[in-house]
Amino acid sequence: MKILILGFTKIKYMPYMNFYLDSIDKKSNEVHLLFWNRDLKKEDTTLLNNIKIHEFKCQQDDDVSKLSKIGSFIKYRNYALKLLKSNKFDFIIVLHSLTGVVIADKLTRDFSNRYIFDYRDSTYEGFKPFKAIVGRLVKKSYVTFVSSDAFRRFLPIDLKNKIYTSHNILVDSLLHRDERELHGISSPKIRVAFWGFIRHEEINLTIIKKISKDKRFELHYYGREQQIAKNLKKYIKEHHISNVFFHGEYKPTDRYNFVRETDLIHNIYYDSNMMLAMGNKYYDSIIFRIPQLCMKGAYMAKRSTKAGVGFACDPNDSDFTEKIYQYYTHLDKSAFDIKCNYELDRVYNEYLKGISIIESALSNGESDG
Repeated sequence: MKILILGFTKIKYMPYMNFYLDSIDKKSNEVHLLFWNRDLKKEDTTLLNNIKIHEFKCQQDDDVSKLSKIGSFIKYRNYALKLLKSNKFDFIIVLHSLTGVVIADKLTRDFSNRYIFDYRDSTYEGFKPFKAIVGRLVKKSYVTFVSSDAFRRFLPIDLKNKIYTSHNILVDSLLHRDERELHGISSPKIRVAFWGFIRHEEINLTIIKKISKDKRFELHYYGREQQIAKNLKKYIKEHHISNVFFHGEYKPTDRYNFVRETDLIHNIYYDSNMMLAMGNKYYDSIIFRIPQLCMKGAYMAKRSTKAGVGFACDPNDSDFTEKIYQYYTHLDKSAFDIKCNYELDRVYNEYLKGISIIESALSNGESDG
C-alpha cells in the first residue's frame, strides 16, 4: 500500500505524527511524508527510516495574523495537489485541521473513505465556511481523530461514531519516566518550566511579572523564539529580572535533561483554541510525574484537576504565586505519583485503542485497493 502523511509544519513540531507512524508497517507499505519547512532551516530526517520525504519550503512566521498566511496556504495547497497528481496513493493521513481544509475538495472527491482526518485546532471555527468544510471532511473520512475531547463540539454530532480520541504520547518518553528520581538536580527555588513554541504574549508577560517579584521561584522557557519571545526577553532585560530564563530551541530528547531541573510545568495558555486543547505538556506531566499548572477554566485544567495531577490557577490573581507555593509545598508526592500512574494508564489504553483503529483502517484500505 502507498500511504501519504500530510503534515502542515516542520517534522520536529509534529510529534503527534508518531501516533500514526507507529501503526504502519513500513517494510510492507510505501510511506511518504510531506512536511512544511517554515523557517527554511535544515530539518533532521535521520530518524525517519524507510520513509520518502517531500519538503515544502516556504517562509512563514507563526505569530502573525491569519490573513497574512493565506498566500502561504495557497502555495502549500498547490504543492500538495501536485504531489497527489504525480503519485497514486492508496491512503492518506491528514495531520492537522488546516491541512485537510486547504485540500478538502481533493480529499472528499478522490479519496472518500480512504483518509484519516486528524483534527487538532479550532482556531478558525468562528468562520462558518471553515466549519462546513470540516464537517464534510469528517463525513468523507474513514475515521477522524480529535486531539482533545473538547473539540468534539465542533464536529457533526451524527458522525460521533466515527470520531475517536488521539493522545500526543511520545512512546520513547516512557523509557525515561524516572529521570527526576534518578538524575534530579535539587534547588532552593521552585523551578517552573515551559517548553514548546513560545506564544501568548499577554498571559506570559503577566506570569513573568508575578514570578519576577517572588524570589521563591524561577521561571524557565525552552523552545522556539519568534517575535513574542523576543518581546518577553526585552522586558526581562529592561527590568533587570534575574529569575526568568530563556534557553532557546530544543530537540524532543532534550526534555529528558531539563525535566531533571523542573519542579512545576507551566502549561498555562489563554486563547479560544488552547482553552479547549490538550497540549503535549499534559502528557509530559503524567509521564515524568511533574505537577502542572493550567489555566483556570481550561479543559486541561479540568482534566488535570479531576485526575489529581495538576493545579488550576489564574495569573491575574493578586496571590497567584502564593497559591502555587501553597499547592507545591503541601503536595503529597507519593499520592501524586500514584495519580499520575492511573492517569497515564487511562490515556495509554486510549492510545493503544487508537493504534488498533489505524491498523484496521489501513488493512481495510488495502483490501479495498
